[in-house]
Amino acid sequence: MRVDAFDFDLPEDRIALRPAEPRDAARLLQVSGRGDLSDHGVRDLPSLLKAGDLLVLNETRVLPTQLFGRRWREGADALDVAVTLVEQWPGDGLTWRAFAKPGRRLKPGDRLTFPADAAQDAAPLRAELVERGEEGLFELRFDGTLAGFAGALNSVGLPPLPPYIAAKRGIDESDKAAYQTVYARTEGSVAAPTAGLHFTDALFTALDAGGIARAFVTLHVGMGTFLPVKAETTDAHTMHAEWGEVTEQTAAMINETRARGGRVVSVGTTSLRILESAVGADGRIQPFTGETDIFITPGYRFGAIDGLMTNFHLPKSTLFMLVSALCGLDTMKTAYAHAIAQNYRFYSYGDASLLWAQAGARR
Repeated sequence: MRVDAFDFDLPEDRIALRPAEPRDAARLLQVSGRGDLSDHGVRDLPSLLKAGDLLVLNETRVLPTQLFGRRWREGADALDVAVTLVEQWPGDGLTWRAFAKPGRRLKPGDRLTFPADAAQDAAPLRAELVERGEEGLFELRFDGTLAGFAGALNSVGLPPLPPYIAAKRGIDESDKAAYQTVYARTEGSVAAPTAGLHFTDALFTALDAGGIARAFVTLHVGMGTFLPVKAETTDAHTMHAEWGEVTEQTAAMINETRARGGRVVSVGTTSLRILESAVGADGRIQPFTGETDIFITPGYRFGAIDGLMTNFHLPKSTLFMLVSALCGLDTMKTAYAHAIAQNYRFYSYGDASLLWAQAGARR
């Protein structure tokens, strides 16, 4: 399909710059398998699900990979820089691929120190810019030990908010908690699984009371989340691989839920992608550990889930393609037009949708 088929107009003022307070006060648009729309709140989730249903959530934890520092070069003035770490070099925790600004003024051999107000020799985090790569990325090599790097990163780093938020109001201390799910456990992501940001302890208590179970998977969100689709067709686009895991316990819970007629609802597209990567030839979920580059577009038939809770996504993004595969492109364009008209808040800190698979979308 042509990528421009997934385009739509979104007013700038619909992009949420702060999350709802409290988290579960966000709105929720339900889209039925027939394409019917109904307006709710995230707190209504227990009444929209049924006893025996299963929620599957991604327990990845976001690393504080947004850094503000200075570049040092012999014979040149110090230069303030902003660096976003997006991919750790395989087998080497001290080498990263990163976006850096101002990129045109940086070159291999430059020394970078973080934070910007630290003395060059005493900065807690120091790196060398090794080389300039493709897609606007740089290779950075950090000094010291892996343990020292991890401690310094947690000390001076900030959450890597998406550019459409960070460029408009900057990043502050409140984002350290706001851009992390309350159940985050396993460090490894460079972006949050944002559908999960809506959950609170109170909401989990209500779900428990309603007989709605939950299970956890891991998918570490990678650099692909920062990169736009530049190809003209979906066939020409290549997804970046991301590491994930479905444990034996989670696989068993999903299979048991399906066997007794319960519904499996993925919380977030990241949870959905790792689950779909774990579907066996017999249609059952298998334990899975490794990388996945699964790319879901209309025509795909889902084997793991019945529904999806997710935020509202960017035009022409792989995530809007995914929800269009689940519910139909025309249905999702209608749903998004409704959300815009009804002042729903979009993207990472925005409101949510509860999407049920249309007829024919499941295997």
